Amino acid sequence: MRPDQPRHRVAQLLLQRLDALGQVLAARGDAVALIALGSVGRDLHRLDEHSDMDFFVVVDDAAVEGYLDSIDWLESLHPVAFSFANSVNGRKVLFADGLFAEYAVFTRTELDASWFPPGRLVWSRPDAPAGLEVSVRPQPRSPYDTVSYHVHEAVTNLFVGLHRDARGERLSAMRFIQSYAVDRVLTVLELSGVGATPRQDAFAIERGAERRLAPDQLPLASMLPGYEHNREAAAAVLEWLVAHTDVDPVMVAAVRELLEG
Repeated sequence: MRPDQPRHRVAQLLLQRLDALGQVLAARGDAVALIALGSVGRDLHRLDEHSDMDFFVVVDDAAVEGYLDSIDWLESLHPVAFSFANSVNGRKVLFADGLFAEYAVFTRTELDASWFPPGRLVWSRPDAPAGLEVSVRPQPRSPYDTVSYHVHEAVTNLFVGLHRDARGERLSAMRFIQSYAVDRVLTVLELSGVGATPRQDAFAIERGAERRLAPDQLPLASMLPGYEHNREAAAAVLEWLVAHTDVDPVMVAAVRELLEG
């Protein structure tokens, strides 16, 4: 968003640009549907001046390469200041007025083979099948997606992280202690049904954690003190695990030995 862009208008502009994109696609003839995701999709209650434009474009098989190789269809909406291919299916784009977009282009077959959280159908061709905005595949689940698994992933992350911190590998240690282990704590809380609101992002467990969880449920300030405080962070995460979960005492003792050493 440009400094001179009124903040209260950003949400409105995002929705208007999606509607305009639907009109562009309708005129081209080789597009099947436009599906909005996230805060511009079904979660419109989260839409604010910090939101971006996440969407899928579903196209005919013969058209997919053209949509991926060129952004002329986007530039017909508004000048593009920057873009790059961030996946084999799509790009990230910054429009000249500061609106940011991330999109993927799929054929019907590719869309059907993918899992994605339910979206909002912005536009579809008259012959498009109903329900394209909802994945026909079930959400993939790991057999290890249990509270016990994530608890012990967390405590072993602390163990490895503390060893790396002692070796002087602070950045790697920080990731193990203040990123990986904390992600596992967040997952434990989600699997336990703790939180004022549901998880908002199927792909990012940390999104909205501050709104879902009170400080007494998740003391983030203690768990994430920064690069120079890995040991303090590990102690805070371990304290939380011991207080709230059934963590193996052997690993608790091993982590405490490192903290005391």
